[in-house]
Amino acid sequence: MSQRIGYAAGAYDLFHVGHLNILKRAKEQCDYLIAGVVSDEMLEQTKKMRPTVPLEERLEIVRSICYVDEAVAETVPDKLEMWRRLQFTLFFKGDDWRGTEKGLKLEREFAAVGVEVVYFPYTVNTSSTGLRRALELIEEMSARARA
Repeated sequence: MSQRIGYAAGAYDLFHVGHLNILKRAKEQCDYLIAGVVSDEMLEQTKKMRPTVPLEERLEIVRSICYVDEAVAETVPDKLEMWRRLQFTLFFKGDDWRGTEKGLKLEREFAAVGVEVVYFPYTVNTSSTGLRRALELIEEMSARARA
């Protein structure tokens, strides 16, 4: 039986329990888990946002999680390019991609090279976007209080 190598990509910005849940569930399904931490430049290009925590710190955080065997910087937008570099057999993604045009395209591309796409539900009520909005509100209130 060959080793099942998993790849779980994410920004992992403002690390929270939802991130931990994805990594834990991913590790339960593979022998070796690689976490791809999306670079600052890729986040700016694909999501039009600058992460709160810089890449090197996000890599260190994710690398320290007991479920993660290896953490790498994801510096290209093409997931197949990451597969060429890492040769994983399972690709883990949030279920918000399931059934979408981009999710179906990803499934087709990975099926052609023998990679299974596994979807996980996001942790309800926990997101980096929500945490980022809360921080912005706190900053706004602080600025008003100082004025």
